[in-house]
Amino acid sequence: MKLIASDLDGTLLNEKGEISEDNLQAIKKIEGKGIQFVVATGRSYDAANKPFQSTGLSCPFICLNGANTFDVNGQLIHEVTMEFPVCQKIISVCQKADMYIEVFTNYGIYSLSRENFMEVITHVLQTAHADSKKEDIQQLIEQRFQDENVQFINHFEELLSSQDIKVYKILSFANQQGELNEAYEKLKDEPGTVITSSGPLNLEFNHPKAQKGTALKDLANKLGIQMKDVMALGDNMNDKSMLLQAGRGVAMGNAAEEIKELCTYTTKTNNDNGFAFAINEMLKEYNL
Repeated sequence: MKLIASDLDGTLLNEKGEISEDNLQAIKKIEGKGIQFVVATGRSYDAANKPFQSTGLSCPFICLNGANTFDVNGQLIHEVTMEFPVCQKIISVCQKADMYIEVFTNYGIYSLSRENFMEVITHVLQTAHADSKKEDIQQLIEQRFQDENVQFINHFEELLSSQDIKVYKILSFANQQGELNEAYEKLKDEPGTVITSSGPLNLEFNHPKAQKGTALKDLANKLGIQMKDVMALGDNMNDKSMLLQAGRGVAMGNAAEEIKELCTYTTKTNNDNGFAFAINEMLKEYNL
């Protein structure tokens, strides 16, 4: 292996949104052996970089599911934007399905209602962490505000009427599975977008060329690395494209069943240092 790509939430990060000491040492170990490391996440760059700020590590970042790629110095080296008419249709359909919406742009993240955000995110987190205490859920919500700086506006129309705005990703959350299914069915065949998901009750919309697998292959080509020499780790549907293209695709122990089925390897969960375990297994297998 010459390049290792890892998702963040549910993969490299534990449930507290932190890189464990074992995982940190695993990254340092592969870098010490000349293997390059890259993050591939649905997060924006600022949110993706936060867990690394105290580690002393620097690496390329594939962000917003492949819409943005940043070099080791944090400079944007590639971007894929969405067409405004497609964005307008996505927003219209999701609003009719009573879904909460965030639009990720070159000027940050925009949404309409902080109250709706709190209501939907609380419900989503309670669904994803059914055994968690109320105070733990509140801490996760506060962490979400810290991770992504959402700006609240009155209408999405005013955002999409600006010539300076570039839309990279639209993220939507539903209160109920039926609402999510309704929006998905109406948009699944829309030619200007690809739909993925990074967790329960959410849909993520990007340009068809903005996928983790596409961005990872492009970065590997720039580095002179073939995909057979790439290892990728992930847990959810927005990781599918890179797990399929990588020579060694690894599903987390907490991954969605479809992700486990398409991967040759499955490691431990993100809360049990599954990233480090997968790295050490690979190194042993290749006698590195």
